[in-house]
Amino acid sequence: MDEPLARAWLGVADGRAGVEVHRGSVLDIVAEAVVSPANSSGWMRGGIDAVYARAFPFVEDHVRSAVLALHGGELPVGEALVVPTGEPEPQWLISAPTMRTPGERLPRDTVHPYLAARAVLRLWQGGRLDDGRPLRRAIRTIAMPGLGTGVGGVAPETCARQVAAAWDEVFSTLPRR
Repeated sequence: MDEPLARAWLGVADGRAGVEVHRGSVLDIVAEAVVSPANSSGWMRGGIDAVYARAFPFVEDHVRSAVLALHGGELPVGEALVVPTGEPEPQWLISAPTMRTPGERLPRDTVHPYLAARAVLRLWQGGRLDDGRPLRRAIRTIAMPGLGTGVGGVAPETCARQVAAAWDEVFSTLPRR
């Protein structure tokens, strides 16, 4: 819903098969999963995470429980996990922190959007759901908002460049068809 962010995404989407830019709410996209650029504790009280918490009433509890059970209470920036939203669509939320603490203002030279995007893409590429199914088979479309561009204060152009770099890194190793 942020025009400068949409323009920045458009500037890097060209030539990247499978990437589409949507102007509007991330929740308007037909997708199996949405990305939460939350904090390492899994609190979902600000920015797009607050929107998710309202749309999916139990998702913050799911994220916090998974962070505690799988990561000792802190999901590091550069890691991601997937939890159910409790809704039929999107069925999944991928938590990929862009900041360690809630409300943290990120420095101009941060690489956190890159690390978060890379974590999401790597999880999709090689992760599995609790029932053993590969994430790639259960999730075909992932709706990704700006990473760190709201509360974190990352410039839209910085975010877009870093997400594109993560995309290129992760998918450059896939065989071309």
